[in-house]
Amino acid sequence: MDIVGKGAYVPAKAKPMLRKISFSKIIPYMYVLPIVIFAIAFSYYPFARTLLFSLSRVNSAGEIREFVGLRNFINVFQREDFIISLRNTLTLAAMHVPLSTAICCGLAMLANKKRFLSGIYEVMFTAPMAISMASAALIFKVILNPNIGIVNSLLGINFGWYQDRSYALLGILVLCLWIGIAFDFLLFLVAFRSVPEQLLEASTIDGAGSVKRFFKIQLPLIMPTMFFVVCTNIIQVMLTVTPILILTGGGPFRSTQTLVYSMYMFGYQGSNYSVSSVFSITVFLLTFAFVLIAFRFDKKVHYQ
Repeated sequence: MDIVGKGAYVPAKAKPMLRKISFSKIIPYMYVLPIVIFAIAFSYYPFARTLLFSLSRVNSAGEIREFVGLRNFINVFQREDFIISLRNTLTLAAMHVPLSTAICCGLAMLANKKRFLSGIYEVMFTAPMAISMASAALIFKVILNPNIGIVNSLLGINFGWYQDRSYALLGILVLCLWIGIAFDFLLFLVAFRSVPEQLLEASTIDGAGSVKRFFKIQLPLIMPTMFFVVCTNIIQVMLTVTPILILTGGGPFRSTQTLVYSMYMFGYQGSNYSVSSVFSITVFLLTFAFVLIAFRFDKKVHYQ
């Protein structure tokens, strides 16, 4: 007999069973341990360090010299380039989120019912998914070139799409909309095809038209998908920087300079890590606030 604990007697054969039970409790934590390590190393630790940098005076070598509190935020918020970057970012977000949601929802409605050769335009709508943002930006840079671009050639004009301060941000918006159509289109298409046919047939028998069927039956049932698409689009557009780096470099005359692009310029180009961290934290707080506002409408979302 082997003694386990105080006054308890367990046969020797029970010892392997005890080890097996205790080891089985550890196994689930071992599965999540790698992702926890990666999350801490590449997400939480960089964020904590960025927050600390935004509240400190940091030299060009990335060394903290002095804790200054909110002084960095006060100084940055008074800068003209911050106001311009904030305005451009909010303008791009205000245009992109509703337009992207409406376009993808409309395309999914068109492709909802399977027809002859419907697979062709379904592939066309999802084709941008196979192209990276950097590649798409280079493609747009060529086709919208004022001298050799095919768009100007077909229209018979000589217009610099990304050289005019009045239209450069609009050109960035068009590229972001095109590259983001594919995935959101698939989400909406699955949502529309998940609506029970019995409900649609019953509403048709009752005399409901296509518009009434959409607002009374389809729209309430696809609201979870629409809510997800809106939240993800908010996050994506607030972090837009790749097309700006490739196409405009923040110009012309800072008309496409966004908060993330300013963060890149101050941090990587100017080695001003304090100001760059302030821009980074500002983007995080704005995105977090917009997503929280979106979640206020979650009560109106119907979950099956």
